[in-house]
Amino acid sequence: MRARDVGLASCHSCGLLLHLPGAGHTHCPRCGSAMHFRKVNSISTTWAFLLAAMIAYVPANLYPVMTVVSFGKAQSDTIMSGVIYLFLHGDWPLALIVFVASVLVPLLKMCALVYLLISVQRKSHLRKHQRTRLYRIVELVGRWSMVDIFVVALLAALVNVGAIATIEPGVGAIAFTSVVILTIFAATNFDPRLIWDR
Repeated sequence: MRARDVGLASCHSCGLLLHLPGAGHTHCPRCGSAMHFRKVNSISTTWAFLLAAMIAYVPANLYPVMTVVSFGKAQSDTIMSGVIYLFLHGDWPLALIVFVASVLVPLLKMCALVYLLISVQRKSHLRKHQRTRLYRIVELVGRWSMVDIFVVALLAALVNVGAIATIEPGVGAIAFTSVVILTIFAATNFDPRLIWDR
């Protein structure tokens, strides 16, 4: 039996469990947020954020993430060229971390969200526990993809020695930041309770 079957719903903001009227929406007496049995337009909003993230994923991997200007010579690096550079110079553990955090995690996150959305839209009854667990992992892992952007921002702020060396963030960094933020929004807007609806 679900909470919805007995007219109960939890607030999306503060988590208060409340009995909702027949219409299925009211305001939370504790925090004042609108309450619903399910997030309004959850599937369409999640698809919108997810498709925007997929579009931004292409320039995030094609354009340079940062440009290092040292003694007048500029070298631009994409995420993958940075991974290859680290690997060829013997820093394979760091190359592996950058590859997993910047290439693999966003891609797997988008694939997981596509799978969750399609399974909910097809009203699949298979592996509900595993799909709920998958959603929790996607939501948990999401923000850790920002590690690269923090590194680029720190380097750009710290390494500015005039003509000797400067580091500038590239277009790829903006696109990658967009991918991470959009996938976080997509995961936040997805309502995992839809997995359990009949």
